Amino acid sequence: MHSFVIVSGPSCIGKTPLRRALEKHYPELGGKMKRPVFYTSRSPRPGEKEGVDYRFRPRADLERMREKEGTLVFDVRGDLHALDEEELFDALKSSDALFEGSPFVAAPLLAHPGLSGFRTVSVFISPVTRGELLAFRTLHGKAAVPGLIAEMMRKKLLRRTQKQKGILSLPDLLDIEKRAESAYGELREACRFDHILPNHDGEDSENWDAFPLPVGDARRTLLALADILAGSRPDCSERWETDLL
Repeated sequence: MHSFVIVSGPSCIGKTPLRRALEKHYPELGGKMKRPVFYTSRSPRPGEKEGVDYRFRPRADLERMREKEGTLVFDVRGDLHALDEEELFDALKSSDALFEGSPFVAAPLLAHPGLSGFRTVSVFISPVTRGELLAFRTLHGKAAVPGLIAEMMRKKLLRRTQKQKGILSLPDLLDIEKRAESAYGELREACRFDHILPNHDGEDSENWDAFPLPVGDARRTLLALADILAGSRPDCSERWETDLL
């Protein structure tokens, strides 16, 4: 039986560099998994390729896809993403498949009845550990947690976008704020996943690719994902209570 691997987490948490590091350093694991290519209404980021990373389409095209049988359409922070079910199921007939993206897509995919015949492995990448969340709650109260998560991700998003674009425009800043404010709601989905891997090296971090091998939390997260795909549970893998957030 082939596996459907889901790697999810907030925007800029490091999902894409993690996938690339897996493909580079563990080709026997990452190199064999097919990735269904989603449609999206958002604009391409620097380096993203049409038909490889996404199929970039006008929003009106994705709105029309809602009426097409066999197409799943998801609202992700105001952008639309869509997936052809047949493409995913065809991939799983011949190999393992990998989805890397938003929890707002991952959670409905995990509940999709068409995937009941396949093994699923779900991994959530978190910017904080369970212990850090509990410590912050003790000091400042549970009501302060959303603001902490938003500020944490806002800094990562600012650094990433500045690296990509240099001087930021107002639309860039508004997009960053939308993603930062969305992060807490996305973390609340983490309890649905098989594994939660805390990772402080977001997509903005040089620890992914500035050296011959990932270092710091980037390396630890890569090693943990490789262990999970090999069938074991790493020590750093967490499970969160449904009422933690």
